[in-house]
Amino acid sequence: MHIMEGFLNAPWWQLWFIVSVPVILYGIYKMNRLVNEKREILPLLAVAGAFIFVLSALKLPSVNGSCSHPTGTGIAAIMFGPAISAVLGTIVLLYQALFLAHGGLTTLGANVFSMGIAGPLAAYIVYKAGMKARINFYFVVFLATAIGDWATYGVTSVQLALAYPEGNILTLGGFLAQLKIFGAIFGLTQLPLAIMEGAVSALLFKYVVNVKSDILVEMKVIEAAVVRKLRGSSA
Repeated sequence: MHIMEGFLNAPWWQLWFIVSVPVILYGIYKMNRLVNEKREILPLLAVAGAFIFVLSALKLPSVNGSCSHPTGTGIAAIMFGPAISAVLGTIVLLYQALFLAHGGLTTLGANVFSMGIAGPLAAYIVYKAGMKARINFYFVVFLATAIGDWATYGVTSVQLALAYPEGNILTLGGFLAQLKIFGAIFGLTQLPLAIMEGAVSALLFKYVVNVKSDILVEMKVIEAAVVRKLRGSSA
């Protein structure tokens, strides 16, 4: 979903910056507060950031001006919430734009909104709803991260359709027609990629539960009773 440099015209690239910046600033505030209160979460922050970087760097050509790949932001959203996930996503996207020619600086606001805000928010909502419904923890992680991935690309489709409702090489007339085209192309690539991301995320969380469950319980990511049940079922 990394929209390339210069692909969004005015006023769209400015608009996405305006929407994204307040969330990023709030996320920085929350991250600083969390780190000051719980220094022991730093390794988890590093793991979450590295996970986003590795998965989002696996790009495949997709819609003209963009690409397809897993996002990795669902893990961060589950652990730390969508605001902190937005900060981690911004750091990764900025690094990739500067050093990997993956995405762009003028399109950073749009890329942050889709991958760093919308996707993590969807994953967070699904995770909280799934845990409240007492569904199997690992299945909820799988579902939340997969849906977060799909939500990211749904928003990217909207961003591209808004910027190019007509007059580009895919034009069939109007915003809705363009949205169908962008969504259909992303849908083909993201269906298997999101399933893969969900499975990898569930496996990663299984490791984290085994080695850092106390921190997850303290941060209210997971209940102690759920941890005991998971460890009992895997013993």
